Amino acid sequence: MTWDWRWSWIPDHYDLLGELLAQHLYLSVVPVILGLLIALPLGIVCVRLRRLYAPVLALTSIFYALPSLALFVVLIDYTGFTGWTVIIPLTIYTLSVLVRNVVDGLRSVPEHVSQAATAMGFGGVRRLIQVDLPIAVPVVIAGLRVATVSNVSLVSVGSLIGISGLGQLFVDGIQRSFITPIIVGIVLTVALAVILDAVLVGVQWLLTPWTRGGGSVLTVEEPVADPATTGVAA
Repeated sequence: MTWDWRWSWIPDHYDLLGELLAQHLYLSVVPVILGLLIALPLGIVCVRLRRLYAPVLALTSIFYALPSLALFVVLIDYTGFTGWTVIIPLTIYTLSVLVRNVVDGLRSVPEHVSQAATAMGFGGVRRLIQVDLPIAVPVVIAGLRVATVSNVSLVSVGSLIGISGLGQLFVDGIQRSFITPIIVGIVLTVALAVILDAVLVGVQWLLTPWTRGGGSVLTVEEPVADPATTGVAA
């Protein structure tokens, strides 16, 4: 097979590349958002009801083992050649990663922090929102990073069934023995994954200000007695 090289193809197809990149971004990010919206409450329930965690984890692991192309093909009869044919399976894959991370993140909250929050009068919901979830952010973000990068890669498989994305460049290049769109597709896919990963790192940095100085999550200090009020000479 002789491959054709023609770099002038790139500036002639800026509009097409922009359209494919936008579609690829949409198909990559939406499943992560949907997965997070489902995984957060599901993970919280699994922490509260420990017996539920094992079957939920087993079920999500089974779904994760299913080939993405097979799921795409099965869904065509129900969702047609639309973005949902890719979004639904990728949301399921995202759940298999995020549920575990949400549970691990919530379980990583130090016991003394929970006790301090309870002693300060925090109820269950308030402690969850203001203490547990913020502390779990690094672990949850780690799962989001894995799921996002995986989705960027898997979206390309959708091009095999006619779903638009950067994978279309691979299919077109192989069919025409034209290597330029293949290389461009690889570069744009890697660049998109790196950028999205960097965005998530930035989000974690913003949501965890207590980690910037290398300090602990929460420090509970004993009150210092005032010599003037205790009668103890300085």
